[in-house]
Amino acid sequence: MQSGFKACWSPASPLSPGSLRLPECGHTRERCPSPMRGYLIPSPLPTRRSRTCSAAARAAEGPVYTGVCKCFSRAKGHGFITPSDGGSDVFVHISDIEGEYVPVEGDEVSYKLCSIPPKMEKVQAVEVTITHLAPGSKHETWSGHVISS
Repeated sequence: MQSGFKACWSPASPLSPGSLRLPECGHTRERCPSPMRGYLIPSPLPTRRSRTCSAAARAAEGPVYTGVCKCFSRAKGHGFITPSDGGSDVFVHISDIEGEYVPVEGDEVSYKLCSIPPKMEKVQAVEVTITHLAPGSKHETWSGHVISS
């Protein structure tokens, strides 16, 4: 039975590390130009959607802290806040940013704390609000408009 099908692999091929190459079938597949390609995403990702109702309620009832944005990457979807009272930096996820501006280094922020699963040993900032924009820096809105402060 002859058909137009050309075999790309045969079971008689040796399976050595040097022979583990993509078959040359004459067609190539286009790769998806995803902007997230190359970034490792932690699992489970502590987002607003994956947080339990009880954890969200505990965070909402907690005290409000202040700090300064140490760094934030919109492309990666997270950043860190340096607390005003000292201590180690606090993780912040993009889903927990309130308001219309993307935080940049030097912005003063207010936030609440919520523990990160599964061990609940570390905390992350939730309900993050920019209280004062860093002077002399350009800020971007979530829709992409850029303003100078």
